[in-house]
Amino acid sequence: MTRETIQKLLDMGESFTIEYKKNKNRLSSDVYETVCSFGNRYGGHILLGVTEVERDGRRVGNVTGVDKNEVYNMRRDFINNLNNPNMFRPSLYLELEEFDYDGKTVLWTYVPPTSSLCFFNKKVFDRNGDADQDITDKTDRIAEMISRKSSEYREQMILPYANETHLKLELMNHVRDLAKENNRERHPWLDMDDMEILRSAGLYTENISTGEKGFNLAAILLFGKPEVIKSVVPGYMTDAIYRVENIDRYDDRDIVDVNLIEAYDRLMSFCLKHMDNRHVLEDDISIDARVRIAREVVSNILIHRDYTNAFPAKLIIDREALHTENWSKARFTGRLTMESFSPYPKNPLLASFFVNIGRADTLGSGMRNLYKYTRLYSHAEPILTEGDVFKIWIPLNRDANINANGGNRDVNVGKNGVNDDANTQENDLKLSDRILEIMDDNNRITQTELANELKVSKRTIQRMTDTLKKQGKLERVGGTRGYWIVKRM
Repeated sequence: MTRETIQKLLDMGESFTIEYKKNKNRLSSDVYETVCSFGNRYGGHILLGVTEVERDGRRVGNVTGVDKNEVYNMRRDFINNLNNPNMFRPSLYLELEEFDYDGKTVLWTYVPPTSSLCFFNKKVFDRNGDADQDITDKTDRIAEMISRKSSEYREQMILPYANETHLKLELMNHVRDLAKENNRERHPWLDMDDMEILRSAGLYTENISTGEKGFNLAAILLFGKPEVIKSVVPGYMTDAIYRVENIDRYDDRDIVDVNLIEAYDRLMSFCLKHMDNRHVLEDDISIDARVRIAREVVSNILIHRDYTNAFPAKLIIDREALHTENWSKARFTGRLTMESFSPYPKNPLLASFFVNIGRADTLGSGMRNLYKYTRLYSHAEPILTEGDVFKIWIPLNRDANINANGGNRDVNVGKNGVNDDANTQENDLKLSDRILEIMDDNNRITQTELANELKVSKRTIQRMTDTLKKQGKLERVGGTRGYWIVKRM
C-alpha cells in the first residue's frame, strides 16, 4: 500500500468495496460486520481513522486519524478476534497496516472474498451499496450467496463420504507448532482440538441450504493421504525439475503428489538444494534471500492453483531462472506489475490456512516480497504472467554473484535495497570494459557469443548491455541482424 493508493481510496468515497471507520482508539463491532460482508460479497478495503464528508459536490474520505498510542492494541485485537472461532467462522487471517498521512495515523486492511459463507457472531452479513446488512434470516439471499461461491470456489466443495481416516491428522501437532512460531500472541488454535481447528479454518463445513456437511476439498488438499487426493483430484501433482548440465532431460527431479503441508516442505527443500546460497543484509540483519524467494514461489504454486484442471504444475530450476507454471482462474491476461496488480484470492481457505501457519502473507504481500527479494538476490526483477497458465520467472543471475574463487559471497544491501558491495561494482566495471573492447573488434557479435566468450550467463550480458545503452556508451543499430556502435565518451 502506498500513499497514492490511499489517496485514490479516499477520493472514491464509500462504495461496494470501500468502507471508512472513524474508530480512534478501539475497534467497534461494525468493523467486523464490514469484514464479514466484504468476505461474503466481492472483498474490499477498510480504512480506520477516516470519515466520509462532502467536498466539491462529491462524497470523499476525510482523514481524522487513530490514536497512535492505541495502534498496537487495535492491531492485536483485530487479529485475535478474526481468529476467534466464537466470533468468526471461518477464521480469517488479516492484518491492519499502519500509514502516516500528513501526520495522522491511518489503519488499512484489504478483505478478500471468502470461498465459504462467512459468519460473525453467528450472523451472516452481506454488502449492499455502501452498507452492511444482516441477512441471517433471509434464506433466499443466503442460498444465492452459497450458489455463487460454490460455482466460483471449488475448494469449499463438500465431500460427503470423506472422514477422519482419509486425513493425516498426525500433522496437526506440526500445524500447531507452526502457528505458535508465526504469532507473537498465543494463537487460538493452540487451545483447540483437531476438529475444532478444522472447523475454525473452514475445512469442515455445512451447507445450510441443503443440510449437507462434512470435509471439503480444501481439507483433503491440506491433510489428505496421497491416494485420497488422487481419487478426488486425479491430475494433482507438482513436477519439480533441476536442469543445468543435462538440458535434454534433467539432473534432479521430484514428483510431488502429497498433501499441501508436506508438499510445501518438499518443494522448499528442492529449491534450497539447487539455488545459490546468497545472504543479503536487510536493515543491517543478514538473511538468506533464497529462502524468502522460495517461500513466495512455493506457496503461490500451491495455494493459487485451479485444482479442478488436470494441467500438471511445474517448478523448474535451470541455469537462467527459477520458473513455475500452474493452471489458474485468470481475471485477465498479461504481465503483472506492482502498479497494475489487484490481489484476488484463487483459494481463500487454502490461503488463509497458509497465512495462519506462516507459509504465506496476507493477500498482496507475497508479490511485494517477491519483487523485493528477487531484486536483492538477482539484481533483477521477477516476471509474473497471468493467464490460463500462471507463470513466474525468477532470474537467478548465477554468474553475477560468484566470487573470484568460485564460491558464494554475501551481498550487502542497505535499507533501500541498494547494493553497497564495492566488489560487485568493480566487477561490473571490469565486465563493461571487456564487453566494449570485444565489440570494438567485432561489432556484429551476438549476446550469446559474448556470454560464451566471457563465461557468464546471457542474462548477465543482457543486463550489462542495457546498462551501457542507458549510459550512452553503446548503441544497437539494425535490430537482430544489425551491429553495435561503441561510443567513446
